[in-house]
Amino acid sequence: MKVLLPVQLNRALTYRLHRLHKLTDLESQREYPTATGLTISDGRCLGAIGAFGPLSIKDLAQMANLNKGQASRAAQSLVDQGLVSKQGVAEDGRGVSLSLTRQGKNTWQKTMDMIARRNHEIFGCLSPQEEQQFSTLLDRLIEQAEAP
Repeated sequence: MKVLLPVQLNRALTYRLHRLHKLTDLESQREYPTATGLTISDGRCLGAIGAFGPLSIKDLAQMANLNKGQASRAAQSLVDQGLVSKQGVAEDGRGVSLSLTRQGKNTWQKTMDMIARRNHEIFGCLSPQEEQQFSTLLDRLIEQAEAP
């Protein structure tokens, strides 16, 4: 059994992860409109639909780390912009399936290019080995957090 040691707030993992998230999100919010023509929420949803689609609204919310209302609004915005098509699901009269349109695929590629660039900027201070180790450790932490 691990012994819990006192921790200073600024050294706590959750505090530092949240701080890193806020710092990187600010720059991403500035870059999304220029690089993709989208807001950060729309861009994240477009990225999720392109990477994991077709998706339902519920699945989109989960994959884009949004609540269902945010995902629904972003999906409708992407449909209105002609980037995503929304098809009814035969088994569920209320359900929809979201997928990229041809224009959406082009914007998705711009989005993925921007995400790759941002990741390079964020991880630029790490060696390739450190980046891989950090990625592996994050995967383990996520797996533990998702465990029942």
